[in-house]
Amino acid sequence: MKKLFLTFLLVFSGMAMVFSQQDAQYTQYMYNTISVNPAYAGSRGVFSVTALHRSQWVGLDGAPTTQTLNFHTPVSDKVGLGLSVVNDEIGNGTNQDTYIDAAFSYTIKTSREGKISFGLKAGGHLLNVDFSKLRNYGAESNLPNIDNKFSPNIGAGVYYHTNHFYAGLSVPNFLQTEHFDGSDVNSTSLLAEERMNFYFITGYVFDVNDRLKFKPAGLIKAVKGAPLQIDLSANFLLNDKFSLGAAYRWDAAVSALFGFQLSDQFMVGLAYDREITDLGATRFNDGSFEIFLRYEFLNRYKRVITPRFF
Repeated sequence: MKKLFLTFLLVFSGMAMVFSQQDAQYTQYMYNTISVNPAYAGSRGVFSVTALHRSQWVGLDGAPTTQTLNFHTPVSDKVGLGLSVVNDEIGNGTNQDTYIDAAFSYTIKTSREGKISFGLKAGGHLLNVDFSKLRNYGAESNLPNIDNKFSPNIGAGVYYHTNHFYAGLSVPNFLQTEHFDGSDVNSTSLLAEERMNFYFITGYVFDVNDRLKFKPAGLIKAVKGAPLQIDLSANFLLNDKFSLGAAYRWDAAVSALFGFQLSDQFMVGLAYDREITDLGATRFNDGSFEIFLRYEFLNRYKRVITPRFF
């Protein structure tokens, strides 16, 4: 199975040379997997709720902010269900994207520890564009707005994991929707288009000793028309309670990550990014911040959750 995913990665890397990013960006993507891969639904074995907030480039007027809320749970040994809500905003409300998607996964056991899941998602996207909120906008600009335009969304993914290894490949949105084409507006053609985003995630947990675990992980995100995004991270987990790590976004940012398992059910995590591009040197940019909360409901079949670290 690992050889199969290595083959997927090699093919995917070749494809990714001509694609890059459009979806919302996360540093703590390892805790927000269902937003990009529906096959993750139910994989934790309990009803799991995760909320995440990201403020990007704090101090820069109009910088992006993102909120996500995810639910997912197994409903049988093979079937998982989930719901994902993502709100992404830029330009102090000039552009606002809201995604609502339901996820379905079907899991097949491949070995004593290994499982492979196939996932589908379906939902919709609301796009709101209000050019009047631009600081230098004038009535003579006559730019066409978009008022909460709805477009359908379907996606798919595959996710394989054991107790120590995981890998997933997904396309959260197959439909490439053109929202408007404002040709003949000030002799400029305007186009808002949803494009397919490709994701590959992977990681491995090493048991350093009885108290300490080490997990290197990675994410590749690609979409046509933007640079390839590669995220690499390394996290340590002490006593199944405290996690501490660092991450590197290729040619873009370095990050610090911290997490604390407050109880068997409740976890909180923080992340801070610092740009290594010219944007990071500006005094108006204090970096990017993320916070996430995860709560998992115990049931009579699983009274204690063993942190799987992914």
